Amino acid sequence: MKIVPVILSGGSGTRLWPLSRAVLPKQLLPLVTENTMLQETLTRLSNWAEVGNPIVICGNDHRFLVAEQLRQVDIHPEAIVLEPVARNTAPAIAAAAIALKDKDVLMLVLPADHVITDVVAFEAAVRRASVAAEQGKLVTFGIAPTHAETGYGYIQSGAGLSAAEGCFDVARFVEKPNAATAQQYLDAGNFYWNSGMFLFKPSAFLAELQQYAPDMVTAVTNAVEHSYKDLDFVRLQESAFAASPSDSIDYAVMEKTKLAAVVPASMGWNDVGSWTALKDVQPNDAAGNATRGDVFMKDVKNTLIRAEGRFVAAVGVEDLLIVETADAVLVAHRDCAQDVKNIVDHLKASGRTEHQVHPRVYRPWGWYEGIDVGERFQVKRIMVKPGEKLSLQMHHHRAEHWVVVSGSAMITVDNVTKLYTENESTYIPIGSTHRLENPGKLPLHLIEVQSGSYLGEDDIVRYEDTYGRN
Repeated sequence: MKIVPVILSGGSGTRLWPLSRAVLPKQLLPLVTENTMLQETLTRLSNWAEVGNPIVICGNDHRFLVAEQLRQVDIHPEAIVLEPVARNTAPAIAAAAIALKDKDVLMLVLPADHVITDVVAFEAAVRRASVAAEQGKLVTFGIAPTHAETGYGYIQSGAGLSAAEGCFDVARFVEKPNAATAQQYLDAGNFYWNSGMFLFKPSAFLAELQQYAPDMVTAVTNAVEHSYKDLDFVRLQESAFAASPSDSIDYAVMEKTKLAAVVPASMGWNDVGSWTALKDVQPNDAAGNATRGDVFMKDVKNTLIRAEGRFVAAVGVEDLLIVETADAVLVAHRDCAQDVKNIVDHLKASGRTEHQVHPRVYRPWGWYEGIDVGERFQVKRIMVKPGEKLSLQMHHHRAEHWVVVSGSAMITVDNVTKLYTENESTYIPIGSTHRLENPGKLPLHLIEVQSGSYLGEDDIVRYEDTYGRN
C-alpha cells in the first residue's frame, strides 16, 4: 500500500531562541547539517519506492520559504496546505486525512523538526508499522529510551500483535514524568518515548476522530471542502478551520482509542527541543564541546557555542550554552535550557520583536536585512533572486535611494523603466509608484536608504504582485 508522508511544519521552536523565531522557526533552519530540518525530514524518505509525494502543512507566514526549501532538494509535494490559524496537530492531520480518505494509502505523519540518524532503522520501523496500519490500527512509534528522560511523554506497550511482528497494543500514554518515575520507566523495559510520529489509514483515523471529537471533524471537513488554490498552495477555508477545537492528536484520539498500537525502535531519534538536545546530536570534541561558526576556545568543557556571524571567544568556562546572532546573544547554563522560553515570554510582554523576526527577513523574491536605523532614516541590504521581482508599490511616508552593489536591476519609477548595474543608483520620491526586478542570472544585491516620517513595513500600497500578496 502506498505511503503518503504528511509533514507537520507549523511549530515555533521557542526553546531554540535566538536562532529559532516565529517567522523563521527551527524546522526551516539548518541546525544539524547544511540542509534545514524540513529538508532532512523529506529527503530521508525520497528513495523509498512505496512512498509518494508528501503533503506539507504549514502556516501562511512560512509558505514561500517552505516552497523554496522543497524546490532546493527537488521535492515535488502533493500539496502545501496552509493553516489560517494554529489549531494544534489533530486538526492539521485531520485536514490531510480528509483529503486522502478516498485513496487506498497509508498516512505517515511526521513532525518537520526531528533528527533521525539511523535511516535504515527508521525505514524498518515504518515497514513493521505498515502491517498493523493496513489492518486498521493507529500506529505510533516509541523510541527505546537511552536514559531516564523527564522531557518526553512515554508510551507503555501491552500485548504483542500476532499478525504484526514487532508491533504491540498500547497499554497507556503517560505525561512527562519526574526523575524518579522516569527511572522506573527505564527499568521496566516496556516504556518508550513518545515520538509524535504516526502511521494509519486516513479512514481509520477519521472514524476514531469522529467518535471522540465530532466537532473537529465537522469544522475541518468544511474547511477542506471550501479550500481554494493560491499559486502553489492550498488554503483551508479560514472561518471554518478557525471554528475547529484546538487539540493534539494524542489528546483528541490516541489516548482514547482502542486501536492504538506502538512499534518500538532505536533510530537515533531526537526532537531537538532545546539547545542541550541540539548539542547531543552534533559532534563533540574530547572536552565535550560542540561548536559551529567562528569560535575560539581555551579551557572550555561541555559547552555549546554557535556563532552565526561574529567571532565568539570563550575562556575557562564549562556547561554553558552560547548562541550568537546578529541582534541577540544567549548565554545560559546547560541545566537551564528549558528556561529559554521565558526569554521569549519576556520579549512578547515587552512589545519587542526579537522573538518574531531576525534582522534578515525572507521574502518570496529574496531577502532584506537591516544595517542601520536612526531618527527618520534606516538602511537595508536587499537581495533579489534571478528572475524575481518585488511588487509594484508606493509609500506614503518615505522616500528611497537604491544603490546597486552587484548584479543588474531593472527599476521602474512612475512608468519609466531603466536598467542599472554595479555602482549605479536611483532615487524614488515619496508617493512614486516603483518596482524592482532582477533580469539577470546572478543574485542582485543593493543598498536601500529610506528617509521619512514613518518607516514601517506596513507603509506599502501594492498595485500588482507576482505572489498574490495584498
